[in-house]
Amino acid sequence: MTTSPSTTDTQPASRPRVAGDREVEILESAIDVLRDLGYDRLTFDAVAAAARASKATLYRRWPHKRDLVIDAVGLFIDCPAEQDPDTGSLRGDLLAQACADGGLDDEVVIGTWSALLPVIHREPELACGIHERFLAPKIAATRTIFENARRRGEVGADADLDTLLMVLPSLSIHEALLSGRRPGPERIAEFVDTVVLPACAATLTPAPAEG
Repeated sequence: MTTSPSTTDTQPASRPRVAGDREVEILESAIDVLRDLGYDRLTFDAVAAAARASKATLYRRWPHKRDLVIDAVGLFIDCPAEQDPDTGSLRGDLLAQACADGGLDDEVVIGTWSALLPVIHREPELACGIHERFLAPKIAATRTIFENARRRGEVGADADLDTLLMVLPSLSIHEALLSGRRPGPERIAEFVDTVVLPACAATLTPAPAEG
C-alpha cells in the first residue's frame, strides 16, 4: 500500500499527533483491521493490538473510530493511480490507472472500499470524510483522463463525464463485493473493452452518410 508523508499534515492542530512513522504504522493496522472485520466490528482494542500500540494513544489522537478510519484512507493520497498516465489513448490510460498502485486492481483499496460501502450511507460524517480523503482525488484523476480523451476525439463533446468516469469503478467494486476478490487486470480490461469504450463511442456524433 502506498503511503504519503502528507497523511498527517492536514489534520487539525488541536489533535495530538503520534510520531510520523509510528502513526503510519497505526493507520496501516487500522486498514488491515477494517478489511478483516469491517467497520462495525472495528474497535480501538483491535487496532491497538494489531499495531502493538496503547489504546490510550489511539484515543488521544482519534476521538472516534471514524476519525481513525478517515485518516487511514488518507494513506492513499497521491498514490500512482491518481497521477495522469498519459499513454495517448483512453483505453491505455484507464488500464494504466486501474492497475497502478492504489487503483482498482489494488487488493488493499478494493478491500477497504468493500468494507466501507455498506456503512457510509448511515454515517454522514464518515461519508463526508471518505469522499474528501478517498474518493475526490480518484474522481479528479479519472476526470482528467476523460477530458484528455475528449480532446483527442475519443469521447463526445457533450458526453456526461460524471457518469462515464464512474462506470469502471462501479463495475469493479460491485463485482468485488459479489465475488469477494478484486477483479484483476484481465477482468478490468474486459470492462473497459465491452462497456466503457462502447459507452464513450455512443456519445460521438455519427459522421454524415455519404451520398
